[in-house]
Amino acid sequence: MKTFNISDIKKQTEEIEVKYLSAYATKSIDTKGRLLQEKECPLRTEFQRDRDKILHSKAFRRLKHKTQVFLSPVGDHYRTRLTHTLEVSQIARTIARALRLNEDLTEAIALGHDLGHTPFGHTGERVLDEIMPSGFKHNEQSIRVVTVIENLNLTQETLNGIENHTGNVTPFTLEGQLVKISDRIAYINHDIDDAIRAGIIKEEDLPQESREYLGKSKSERISTIVIDIIENSMDKPEISMSEECKKHMDIMRSWLFENVYYTKKEEDKAERIIRELFNLYVKMLEQIYDCRDGNLTKRIVCDYIASMTDRYAIQKYKQHFLPANNMAEASDSFLYTLAQQNNLGKKN
Repeated sequence: MKTFNISDIKKQTEEIEVKYLSAYATKSIDTKGRLLQEKECPLRTEFQRDRDKILHSKAFRRLKHKTQVFLSPVGDHYRTRLTHTLEVSQIARTIARALRLNEDLTEAIALGHDLGHTPFGHTGERVLDEIMPSGFKHNEQSIRVVTVIENLNLTQETLNGIENHTGNVTPFTLEGQLVKISDRIAYINHDIDDAIRAGIIKEEDLPQESREYLGKSKSERISTIVIDIIENSMDKPEISMSEECKKHMDIMRSWLFENVYYTKKEEDKAERIIRELFNLYVKMLEQIYDCRDGNLTKRIVCDYIASMTDRYAIQKYKQHFLPANNMAEASDSFLYTLAQQNNLGKKN
């Protein structure tokens, strides 16, 4: 009788991938690897380990209190950056399974793609982009989170998918390409849903031709797009959709920018919080550390603010700029941890 070996579990998973996944899928045994070599796990493939590293990270937990579209929503049913991430993962995995792509890599990229997002959503991203000398993009910040701030030591495939989930560069794996398009599918449809819930728009306000083509509900629209992608990507070396479907998705996206994203209230307040905290923290570091490199100082402050949840940023603003009250004050210790991590020397 053959003795059971725990390491057989991982080997069996890798063999299943080779046998059953598409020729265009990324197999775990073909990974380009990590920057630093790690002891192998007997149970999990390399992409499963990436997924778990991200899932257990502090940055992932903070997504539950970061804005998706609506700042500090009162209702419990509005999306946050965390629920958006989970919806992206669900859509991407559904398509990955149909196309016989690597679901573990797909999930890892999806769960990690927005780890670098700022408090207050794209308002926070825009403000930091204006402040930082080198600019700010949330996908690049996501890479900083997993490579510098938390140093998760992910595989090259996962890093590439996270970095290029937005922008003009195409990820080099189909799984990365899939997350890129699933991100757009998710936010277009759930942002419509949230805007209707908020009373900003009505279902009937949506562009009628595109509504007729894609569907008259969130579920119908997602199904239409997902099926279109599967039909146009099956057994092909790229993820694509029909020109007609892409046209109507783009129409919906443009309409959202014109009628929802640029009409939200409270953005001026959020911008003031980001700017005033940024300037304050630069001064705080300059008082303690030898900040000869102004760009490095701003980089440290940027990392700190980008890591904040909406409520933490509001709490810090109240603590530093409003008259004191009896609330328990949160420490800025992470700011100084980042300063030490970046080798800022204290003043004598």
